[in-house]
Amino acid sequence: MAENITFPRSSKDEIDELPYFLRMCHKIRLRAVGELHQDYHKNLGKVLDLYTCQLLKIEYASLVEAIVTQGLDDQGALDWAYENGVKPESPQKDWWCSFARNLGFRDHLSERLADRKKTAGLAHRNDICSFFDFMDAEEGR
Repeated sequence: MAENITFPRSSKDEIDELPYFLRMCHKIRLRAVGELHQDYHKNLGKVLDLYTCQLLKIEYASLVEAIVTQGLDDQGALDWAYENGVKPESPQKDWWCSFARNLGFRDHLSERLADRKKTAGLAHRNDICSFFDFMDAEEGR
């Protein structure tokens, strides 16, 4: 990816033991102020954004509206999600967290991850085993 990009925070950052939610909120805020790089736009509300919203039983567009119009911080956005959807508990939350953290590792998206690594010049990186790993590596973490 090009330099001079404000990267969203890591997918591995957690709030209430939930990975990815903070990254999704950060992308929403970056886009709202015109600082989210165009490369990220095509997947807004899709893939991990969608999976996270499905876990919480909320609509992505509603979360965007709440964050942007109410100026919610991360904890406020999570509280909003729990109030307007559900607060997942074990074992569903544990299963989902494992799924999200390992997405791309020996699953239906393994080939896609390999293609993304190759395109990004990271095919030699055997330590990149999941999309969380890939996003961090591609963004210089």
